[in-house]
Amino acid sequence: MNRLVDYFISLVEIDSESKGEKKVAEKIANDLSEMGAEVIFDNAHHSTQGNVGNLIANFKGKINKTPLLLCAHTDTVGPGKGIKPVIKDGLISTDGSTVLGSDDKAGIAQIIEAIRRLDEEGYEYAPIQVLFTISEEIGLLGAKNLDYSLIKAEVGFALDWNGVGTIVTHAPSLNVFEIIVTGKEAHSGGSPEKGINAIQVAGEALGKLKLGRIDFETTANVGNIKGGLAHNIIPKECFISGEVRSHDEVKLEKVTNNIIKTFEEVAAKYEVKFDSNVFKAHSSAHVLKDFAALKIDKKEEIVKIAEQAARNIGIEPKIEVGGGGSDANVFFEHGLIVPIIGTGMNDVHSTNENIKIDDMEKVTQWVMEIIKEYSKK
Repeated sequence: MNRLVDYFISLVEIDSESKGEKKVAEKIANDLSEMGAEVIFDNAHHSTQGNVGNLIANFKGKINKTPLLLCAHTDTVGPGKGIKPVIKDGLISTDGSTVLGSDDKAGIAQIIEAIRRLDEEGYEYAPIQVLFTISEEIGLLGAKNLDYSLIKAEVGFALDWNGVGTIVTHAPSLNVFEIIVTGKEAHSGGSPEKGINAIQVAGEALGKLKLGRIDFETTANVGNIKGGLAHNIIPKECFISGEVRSHDEVKLEKVTNNIIKTFEEVAAKYEVKFDSNVFKAHSSAHVLKDFAALKIDKKEEIVKIAEQAARNIGIEPKIEVGGGGSDANVFFEHGLIVPIIGTGMNDVHSTNENIKIDDMEKVTQWVMEIIKEYSKK
Protein backbone atom coordinates (compact mmCIF):
# COMPACT_ATOMS: atom_id res chain seq x y z
CA MET A 1 0.00 0.00 0.00
CA ASN A 2 2.88 2.39 0.73
CA ARG A 3 4.10 2.07 -2.85
CA LEU A 4 0.68 3.05 -4.13
CA VAL A 5 0.56 6.13 -1.91
CA ASP A 6 4.16 7.08 -2.66
CA TYR A 7 3.55 6.84 -6.38
CA PHE A 8 0.36 8.89 -6.16
CA ILE A 9 2.19 11.56 -4.16
CA SER A 10 5.01 11.63 -6.72
CA LEU A 11 2.44 12.33 -9.46
CA VAL A 12 0.51 15.09 -7.72
CA GLU A 13 3.72 16.91 -6.85
CA ILE A 14 4.35 17.42 -10.58
CA ASP A 15 2.44 20.40 -11.97
CA SER A 16 0.14 19.36 -14.80
CA GLU A 17 -2.66 21.83 -15.33
CA SER A 18 -4.36 21.45 -18.72
CA LYS A 19 -1.98 21.96 -21.68
CA GLY A 20 1.03 21.62 -19.36
CA GLU A 21 1.21 17.86 -18.73
CA LYS A 22 4.55 17.07 -20.37
CA LYS A 23 6.62 16.51 -17.22
CA VAL A 24 4.17 14.15 -15.57
CA ALA A 25 3.53 12.34 -18.87
CA GLU A 26 7.25 11.79 -19.39
CA LYS A 27 7.59 10.34 -15.89
CA ILE A 28 4.65 8.01 -16.43
CA ALA A 29 5.98 6.96 -19.84
CA ASN A 30 9.35 6.09 -18.33
CA ASP A 31 7.71 4.09 -15.53
CA LEU A 32 5.51 2.16 -17.95
CA SER A 33 8.47 1.40 -20.19
CA GLU A 34 10.37 -0.02 -17.21
CA MET A 35 7.36 -2.25 -16.57
CA GLY A 36 7.72 -3.69 -20.08
CA ALA A 37 5.08 -1.73 -21.96
CA GLU A 38 5.46 -0.35 -25.45
CA VAL A 39 4.84 3.38 -24.96
CA ILE A 40 3.95 5.89 -27.65
CA PHE A 41 2.55 9.42 -27.78
CA ASP A 42 0.19 10.68 -30.45
CA ASN A 43 0.18 14.22 -31.83
CA ALA A 44 -3.04 15.45 -30.23
CA HIS A 45 -1.18 18.40 -28.71
CA HIS A 46 -0.70 19.86 -32.17
CA SER A 47 -4.44 20.51 -32.17
CA THR A 48 -4.91 21.30 -28.47
CA GLN A 49 -1.95 23.71 -28.20
CA GLY A 50 -0.60 21.66 -25.30
CA ASN A 51 2.97 20.52 -24.75
CA VAL A 52 2.51 16.73 -25.03
CA GLY A 53 0.20 14.26 -26.73
CA ASN A 54 -1.94 11.42 -25.41
CA LEU A 55 0.05 8.56 -23.90
CA ILE A 56 -0.71 5.03 -25.09
CA ALA A 57 1.01 2.06 -23.44
CA ASN A 58 0.59 -1.51 -24.68
CA PHE A 59 1.10 -4.53 -22.43
CA LYS A 60 1.16 -7.63 -24.62
CA GLY A 61 -0.22 -10.01 -22.01
CA LYS A 62 -0.15 -13.78 -22.43
CA ILE A 63 -3.66 -14.49 -23.64
CA ASN A 64 -4.74 -14.17 -27.27
CA LYS A 65 -7.51 -11.63 -26.88
CA THR A 66 -8.47 -8.08 -27.86
CA PRO A 67 -6.83 -5.67 -25.38
CA LEU A 68 -8.66 -4.22 -22.40
CA LEU A 69 -8.54 -0.41 -22.30
CA LEU A 70 -7.75 1.31 -19.00
CA CYS A 71 -7.96 5.08 -19.13
CA ALA A 72 -7.39 8.16 -16.99
CA HIS A 73 -6.32 11.74 -17.74
CA THR A 74 -3.07 13.51 -16.89
CA ASP A 75 -4.29 17.09 -16.50
CA THR A 76 -5.71 18.78 -13.43
CA VAL A 77 -7.79 21.88 -12.90
CA GLY A 78 -6.41 24.96 -11.23
CA PRO A 79 -5.19 26.02 -8.79
CA GLY A 80 -2.91 23.07 -9.48
CA LYS A 81 0.65 24.41 -9.26
CA GLY A 82 2.92 23.71 -6.32
CA ILE A 83 0.62 21.08 -4.81
CA LYS A 84 1.63 20.16 -1.25
CA PRO A 85 -0.07 16.90 -0.29
CA VAL A 86 -0.86 16.27 3.38
CA ILE A 87 -1.47 12.81 4.87
CA LYS A 88 -3.39 12.66 8.13
CA ASP A 89 -5.48 9.90 9.67
CA GLY A 90 -5.52 7.87 6.47
CA LEU A 91 -6.66 10.80 4.34
CA ILE A 92 -4.66 12.55 1.62
CA SER A 93 -5.50 16.21 1.06
CA THR A 94 -3.54 19.45 0.56
CA ASP A 95 -2.49 22.46 2.61
CA GLY A 96 -5.62 24.18 1.29
CA SER A 97 -3.95 26.40 -1.30
CA THR A 98 -4.47 24.10 -4.31
CA VAL A 99 -6.47 21.17 -5.56
CA LEU A 100 -5.04 17.73 -4.80
CA GLY A 101 -5.08 16.30 -8.30
CA SER A 102 -6.66 12.96 -7.37
CA ASP A 103 -8.80 13.90 -10.36
CA ASP A 104 -7.35 12.08 -12.15
CA LYS A 105 -3.94 11.03 -10.81
CA ALA A 106 -5.58 8.60 -8.41
CA GLY A 107 -6.81 6.73 -11.49
CA ILE A 108 -3.34 6.78 -13.03
CA ALA A 109 -1.72 5.43 -9.85
CA GLN A 110 -4.37 2.73 -9.43
CA ILE A 111 -4.01 1.47 -13.00
CA ILE A 112 -0.21 1.32 -12.83
CA GLU A 113 -0.13 -0.26 -9.37
CA ALA A 114 -2.70 -2.89 -10.38
CA ILE A 115 -0.59 -3.99 -13.35
CA ARG A 116 2.58 -3.99 -11.23
CA ARG A 117 1.01 -6.29 -8.67
CA LEU A 118 -0.30 -8.69 -11.29
CA ASP A 119 3.17 -8.85 -12.82
CA GLU A 120 4.67 -9.57 -9.41
CA GLU A 121 2.11 -12.35 -8.90
CA GLY A 122 3.04 -13.81 -12.27
CA TYR A 123 -0.60 -13.63 -13.33
CA GLU A 124 -1.14 -14.30 -17.04
CA TYR A 125 -3.53 -11.59 -18.13
CA ALA A 126 -5.00 -10.51 -21.45
CA PRO A 127 -3.38 -7.66 -23.42
CA ILE A 128 -3.93 -4.24 -21.85
CA GLN A 129 -3.94 -0.84 -23.49
CA VAL A 130 -3.34 1.99 -21.06
CA LEU A 131 -4.48 5.40 -22.28
CA PHE A 132 -3.72 8.60 -20.41
CA THR A 133 -5.36 11.52 -22.18
CA ILE A 134 -4.47 15.20 -22.10
CA SER A 135 -6.62 18.30 -21.52
CA GLU A 136 -9.68 16.39 -20.37
CA GLU A 137 -10.65 19.14 -17.95
CA ILE A 138 -11.00 21.83 -20.63
CA GLY A 139 -13.35 20.09 -23.03
CA LEU A 140 -12.17 16.47 -23.41
CA LEU A 141 -9.63 17.74 -25.93
CA GLY A 142 -7.28 14.78 -25.70
CA ALA A 143 -10.04 12.27 -26.41
CA LYS A 144 -11.45 14.43 -29.21
CA ASN A 145 -8.06 14.61 -30.92
CA LEU A 146 -6.86 11.10 -30.11
CA ASP A 147 -5.33 9.07 -32.93
CA TYR A 148 -7.88 6.27 -32.83
CA SER A 149 -5.87 4.19 -35.27
CA LEU A 150 -3.60 3.45 -32.29
CA ILE A 151 -6.43 2.03 -30.20
CA LYS A 152 -6.88 -1.70 -30.65
CA ALA A 153 -9.18 -2.20 -27.65
CA GLU A 154 -12.95 -2.30 -28.04
CA VAL A 155 -13.99 -2.17 -24.39
CA GLY A 156 -12.50 -0.92 -21.18
CA PHE A 157 -12.87 1.45 -18.26
CA ALA A 158 -12.21 5.11 -17.55
CA LEU A 159 -11.18 5.72 -13.95
CA ASP A 160 -12.62 9.18 -13.43
CA TRP A 161 -15.45 9.26 -10.90
CA ASN A 162 -16.04 9.53 -7.17
CA GLY A 163 -17.04 6.70 -4.87
CA VAL A 164 -15.81 3.12 -4.67
CA GLY A 165 -17.74 0.49 -6.58
CA THR A 166 -19.61 3.00 -8.76
CA ILE A 167 -20.01 2.16 -12.44
CA VAL A 168 -21.32 4.98 -14.61
CA THR A 169 -23.00 3.76 -17.77
CA HIS A 170 -24.86 6.90 -18.84
CA ALA A 171 -23.79 10.53 -19.14
CA PRO A 172 -25.54 13.41 -20.93
CA SER A 173 -24.98 15.20 -24.19
CA LEU A 174 -23.73 18.77 -23.90
CA ASN A 175 -24.48 21.88 -25.94
CA VAL A 176 -22.39 24.99 -25.35
CA PHE A 177 -24.02 28.26 -26.39
CA GLU A 178 -22.61 31.74 -26.91
CA ILE A 179 -24.96 34.70 -27.31
CA ILE A 180 -24.13 38.29 -28.20
CA VAL A 181 -26.75 40.93 -27.44
CA THR A 182 -26.18 44.12 -29.45
CA GLY A 183 -27.66 47.43 -28.39
CA LYS A 184 -26.62 51.03 -29.07
CA GLU A 185 -23.80 52.90 -27.35
CA ALA A 186 -24.36 56.45 -26.07
CA HIS A 187 -23.11 58.79 -23.36
CA SER A 188 -24.75 57.69 -20.13
CA GLY A 189 -25.17 61.22 -18.84
CA GLY A 190 -25.41 63.39 -21.93
CA SER A 191 -27.72 61.37 -24.16
CA PRO A 192 -28.89 58.14 -22.51
CA GLU A 193 -32.12 58.24 -24.52
CA LYS A 194 -30.05 57.59 -27.66
CA GLY A 195 -28.69 54.32 -26.33
CA ILE A 196 -29.87 50.75 -25.83
CA ASN A 197 -28.20 49.07 -22.87
CA ALA A 198 -27.17 45.59 -24.03
CA ILE A 199 -26.58 44.48 -20.44
CA GLN A 200 -30.13 45.49 -19.50
CA VAL A 201 -31.52 43.57 -22.48
CA ALA A 202 -29.48 40.51 -21.51
CA GLY A 203 -30.58 40.82 -17.91
CA GLU A 204 -34.25 40.84 -18.86
CA ALA A 205 -33.76 37.76 -21.01
CA LEU A 206 -31.87 35.97 -18.25
CA GLY A 207 -34.70 36.71 -15.85
CA LYS A 208 -37.09 34.76 -18.08
CA LEU A 209 -34.93 31.62 -18.23
CA LYS A 210 -35.27 28.51 -16.12
CA LEU A 211 -31.77 27.46 -15.15
CA GLY A 212 -30.33 24.69 -13.01
CA ARG A 213 -32.27 21.43 -12.86
CA ILE A 214 -34.83 21.44 -15.67
CA ASP A 215 -35.98 17.88 -15.10
CA PHE A 216 -34.52 14.55 -13.97
CA GLU A 217 -32.29 14.28 -17.04
CA THR A 218 -31.74 17.88 -18.17
CA THR A 219 -29.82 20.87 -16.76
CA ALA A 220 -29.00 24.37 -18.00
CA ASN A 221 -26.53 26.99 -16.85
CA VAL A 222 -25.27 30.46 -17.73
CA GLY A 223 -21.67 30.61 -16.61
CA ASN A 224 -20.17 33.75 -18.11
CA ILE A 225 -21.38 37.29 -18.78
CA LYS A 226 -19.25 40.13 -20.15
CA GLY A 227 -20.28 43.57 -21.26
CA GLY A 228 -19.50 47.25 -21.23
CA LEU A 229 -16.43 49.42 -21.61
CA ALA A 230 -16.81 52.14 -18.97
CA HIS A 231 -19.32 53.42 -16.41
CA ASN A 232 -20.15 56.46 -18.54
CA ILE A 233 -20.91 54.54 -21.74
CA ILE A 234 -24.17 52.74 -22.32
CA PRO A 235 -22.90 49.28 -23.34
CA LYS A 236 -23.37 48.31 -26.94
CA GLU A 237 -22.66 44.59 -26.46
CA CYS A 238 -23.14 41.91 -23.87
CA PHE A 239 -21.65 38.43 -24.22
CA ILE A 240 -23.32 35.45 -22.53
CA SER A 241 -22.14 31.84 -22.55
CA GLY A 242 -23.54 28.73 -20.97
CA GLU A 243 -24.49 25.13 -21.47
CA VAL A 244 -27.37 22.68 -21.66
CA ARG A 245 -26.99 19.01 -20.76
CA SER A 246 -29.49 16.23 -21.26
CA HIS A 247 -29.70 12.48 -21.60
CA ASP A 248 -32.48 13.10 -24.14
CA GLU A 249 -31.47 14.67 -27.46
CA VAL A 250 -34.93 16.13 -28.08
CA LYS A 251 -34.91 17.88 -24.71
CA LEU A 252 -31.35 19.06 -25.30
CA GLU A 253 -32.32 20.86 -28.48
CA LYS A 254 -35.63 22.14 -27.08
CA VAL A 255 -34.04 23.79 -24.04
CA THR A 256 -31.15 25.19 -26.09
CA ASN A 257 -33.50 26.65 -28.70
CA ASN A 258 -35.72 28.15 -26.01
CA ILE A 259 -32.77 30.02 -24.50
CA ILE A 260 -31.77 31.45 -27.88
CA LYS A 261 -35.38 32.35 -28.73
CA THR A 262 -35.85 34.13 -25.40
CA PHE A 263 -32.89 36.42 -26.05
CA GLU A 264 -34.11 37.14 -29.57
CA GLU A 265 -37.63 37.99 -28.42
CA VAL A 266 -36.48 40.27 -25.60
CA ALA A 267 -33.97 42.07 -27.81
CA ALA A 268 -36.64 42.68 -30.46
CA LYS A 269 -38.62 44.83 -28.00
CA TYR A 270 -35.86 47.40 -27.64
CA GLU A 271 -35.43 50.27 -30.08
CA VAL A 272 -34.59 53.99 -30.05
CA LYS A 273 -35.56 56.69 -32.54
CA PHE A 274 -33.80 60.01 -33.14
CA ASP A 275 -32.84 62.17 -36.14
CA SER A 276 -35.23 60.12 -38.30
CA ASN A 277 -33.22 57.00 -37.54
CA VAL A 278 -34.38 53.82 -35.84
CA PHE A 279 -31.93 51.62 -33.99
CA LYS A 280 -33.03 48.15 -32.85
CA ALA A 281 -31.36 45.75 -30.47
CA HIS A 282 -30.74 42.21 -31.66
CA SER A 283 -29.33 38.93 -30.44
CA SER A 284 -27.13 36.42 -32.26
CA ALA A 285 -26.15 32.96 -31.09
CA HIS A 286 -23.67 30.19 -31.78
CA VAL A 287 -24.23 26.64 -30.50
CA LEU A 288 -21.56 23.95 -30.33
CA LYS A 289 -22.34 20.28 -29.71
CA ASP A 290 -19.51 19.59 -27.28
CA PHE A 291 -20.08 15.87 -26.90
CA ALA A 292 -22.79 13.26 -27.35
CA ALA A 293 -24.40 11.16 -24.66
CA LEU A 294 -22.85 8.04 -23.18
CA LYS A 295 -25.39 5.22 -23.25
CA ILE A 296 -24.11 1.79 -22.26
CA ASP A 297 -26.57 -1.01 -21.58
CA LYS A 298 -26.06 -2.37 -18.07
CA LYS A 299 -26.32 -5.85 -19.59
CA GLU A 300 -23.11 -5.33 -21.57
CA GLU A 301 -20.49 -7.94 -20.72
CA ILE A 302 -17.93 -5.29 -19.73
CA VAL A 303 -20.36 -3.91 -17.12
CA LYS A 304 -20.97 -7.39 -15.74
CA ILE A 305 -17.20 -7.90 -15.50
CA ALA A 306 -16.86 -4.79 -13.35
CA GLU A 307 -19.75 -5.89 -11.13
CA GLN A 308 -18.35 -9.38 -10.63
CA ALA A 309 -14.85 -8.05 -9.98
CA ALA A 310 -16.20 -5.73 -7.28
CA ARG A 311 -18.08 -8.55 -5.55
CA ASN A 312 -14.94 -10.71 -5.67
CA ILE A 313 -13.30 -8.33 -3.20
CA GLY A 314 -16.32 -7.56 -1.07
CA ILE A 315 -17.48 -4.35 -2.74
CA GLU A 316 -21.14 -4.03 -3.66
CA PRO A 317 -21.19 -2.44 -7.14
CA LYS A 318 -23.58 0.39 -7.93
CA ILE A 319 -24.56 1.40 -11.44
CA GLU A 320 -25.11 5.15 -11.74
CA VAL A 321 -26.29 7.70 -14.27
CA GLY A 322 -23.86 10.60 -14.36
CA GLY A 323 -24.54 14.28 -14.84
CA GLY A 324 -21.13 15.28 -16.18
CA GLY A 325 -19.13 14.43 -19.26
CA SER A 326 -15.86 12.55 -19.58
CA ASP A 327 -13.57 11.00 -22.14
CA ALA A 328 -15.94 8.02 -22.15
CA ASN A 329 -18.54 10.14 -23.97
CA VAL A 330 -16.10 10.75 -26.81
CA PHE A 331 -14.95 7.13 -26.85
CA PHE A 332 -18.58 6.04 -27.21
CA GLU A 333 -18.93 8.20 -30.33
CA HIS A 334 -15.98 6.24 -31.76
CA GLY A 335 -17.54 2.86 -31.01
CA LEU A 336 -15.67 2.09 -27.78
CA ILE A 337 -17.68 0.73 -24.84
CA VAL A 338 -15.99 2.31 -21.83
CA PRO A 339 -17.96 2.68 -18.58
CA ILE A 340 -16.59 5.07 -15.96
CA ILE A 341 -15.63 3.73 -12.53
CA GLY A 342 -14.96 5.50 -9.26
CA THR A 343 -11.48 6.04 -7.86
CA GLY A 344 -12.51 7.24 -4.41
CA MET A 345 -11.75 10.92 -5.01
CA ASN A 346 -13.82 13.48 -3.10
CA ASP A 347 -14.62 17.22 -3.39
CA VAL A 348 -12.82 17.48 -6.72
CA HIS A 349 -12.32 20.82 -8.47
CA SER A 350 -11.89 22.48 -5.08
CA THR A 351 -9.12 23.12 -2.57
CA ASN A 352 -10.93 20.68 -0.25
CA GLU A 353 -10.21 17.78 -2.61
CA ASN A 354 -9.18 14.59 -0.81
CA ILE A 355 -8.99 10.83 -1.07
CA LYS A 356 -8.84 8.07 1.54
CA ILE A 357 -5.86 5.75 1.37
CA ASP A 358 -8.16 2.77 2.05
CA ASP A 359 -10.32 3.75 -0.91
CA MET A 360 -7.29 4.04 -3.18
CA GLU A 361 -6.29 0.56 -2.14
CA LYS A 362 -9.78 -0.89 -2.68
CA VAL A 363 -9.99 0.51 -6.20
CA THR A 364 -6.51 -0.80 -7.02
CA GLN A 365 -7.67 -4.27 -5.99
CA TRP A 366 -10.84 -3.75 -8.02
CA VAL A 367 -8.83 -2.94 -11.14
CA MET A 368 -6.75 -6.08 -10.56
CA GLU A 369 -9.92 -8.15 -10.36
CA ILE A 370 -11.35 -6.47 -13.46
CA ILE A 371 -8.24 -7.47 -15.41
CA LYS A 372 -8.51 -11.04 -14.09
CA GLU A 373 -12.21 -11.30 -14.92
CA TYR A 374 -11.65 -9.90 -18.40
CA SER A 375 -8.82 -12.36 -18.95
CA LYS A 376 -11.07 -15.26 -17.99
CA LYS A 377 -14.06 -14.43 -20.19
